[in-house]
Amino acid sequence: MIRVDAKPADLGESGWQAILPPRRPRDALRQDIDCDYLVIGAGFAGLAAVRRLRQLDPRANTVLLEARRVADGPAGRNSGFMIDLPHALASGGYGGEDAGDRRNIALNRTAIDFAAEAAREFDFSAEAFARRGKINAAAGEQGLEHNRVYAGHLEKLGEPCRLLDARQMRDICGSEYYRGGLETPGTAIIQPALFVRSLADGLAAGGYCSLYENSAVEALERRGGRWRAVTANGSVDAARVILAVNGLVETFGFYRHRLMHINLYASMTRALDRDEIAALGGSENWGFTPADPIGSTVRRIDGTGGTRLAIRNGCTYEACLSLPGDRLRQVRRVHQRTFYARFPMMKDVAMEYTWSGRLCLSRNEAWACGELEPGLFSACCQNGLGTTRGTIAGIAAAEWAVAGDAPSLVPGFPAHERPNRLFPEPLMTLGARGVIRFKEWRAGREL
Repeated sequence: MIRVDAKPADLGESGWQAILPPRRPRDALRQDIDCDYLVIGAGFAGLAAVRRLRQLDPRANTVLLEARRVADGPAGRNSGFMIDLPHALASGGYGGEDAGDRRNIALNRTAIDFAAEAAREFDFSAEAFARRGKINAAAGEQGLEHNRVYAGHLEKLGEPCRLLDARQMRDICGSEYYRGGLETPGTAIIQPALFVRSLADGLAAGGYCSLYENSAVEALERRGGRWRAVTANGSVDAARVILAVNGLVETFGFYRHRLMHINLYASMTRALDRDEIAALGGSENWGFTPADPIGSTVRRIDGTGGTRLAIRNGCTYEACLSLPGDRLRQVRRVHQRTFYARFPMMKDVAMEYTWSGRLCLSRNEAWACGELEPGLFSACCQNGLGTTRGTIAGIAAAEWAVAGDAPSLVPGFPAHERPNRLFPEPLMTLGARGVIRFKEWRAGREL
């Protein structure tokens, strides 16, 4: 029997969730039930797995367990970019080898198309999902050079992109902070909490699955050729199980000492009033990713909750899954300074929400996906791109669970790769934190 002790410490209330209308969670599991497929985790991977399972096995009975409320976890704390192009967060730039980048582009676009189909099927609002594209924003010469090199790489791949100058950036965002940008049209922009809520509720209401929230798995065991997942007040017996829990797969006993747990931090302003919106100027609903991978992500959102600006920067490495409780006070001060540097005309606008969220990396950028034991599948370790890679992993795991062979919807999925072992402690923590500090220093104005 696998005893599960998954108590991740995501700090603060996500602004994405907080600005939405209240939603009544589905009931917790309070009985013992049987099903064909059990999916654990209602993030991007788990929800994609549920939808793909129905496509492949329409008569199947699927149960989806979520440890908290839907969208309270990392999926609802995401920055909200479904990026189609190469976007290697652990590297000094986003591009890599041509062949690998072409494969990743194809996989990412499959994920975005899959999400777009779900958005149409369940009638998502444009706020939840829209193919608007994004801009790599550059504040200094180093960022401009990153964009020039990346643009050259994309042109070599035959991918459309457009370099923007300082005036064009100001016209978009209202700020004179940026010296240039690189616009790419294929990214989908989502309101992550609204996307996850809409998809989970659509799947449950459409009969794709029975969804139970606030139902953390405490134990998992194989019994007589089937799997039993035990929660506080019930259990699920299933022929096949998909673990869609990203880095928490370690708490189930798999991939131990192979996954790096990175905490990212974001803040969102209060709603701007009419005069502040006029002073800001620029366009509505834009999204900037940083030209340097360690820099600041910035978004303007116009919709539910009014007009707001969101900042994401700062990352920390933790060997465990917990965080000190006072971490967010320091983060909020940093984000406020980042915000004022970019938008000095907003000197009276404060951050209303500050929160943390987790992502999972491997040293060799390998996924933690595949069949772990007979009938038990993993869809984990998205290496920083939970929206697209989580969707891909969920699709692949569903196809393995049903057909048992190579995924058909995501051909070229590198299932044979395995995350490399981490260095021993304390060397791993000292090294990872040192690398992060160096990259933050080197990012300069991009941070």
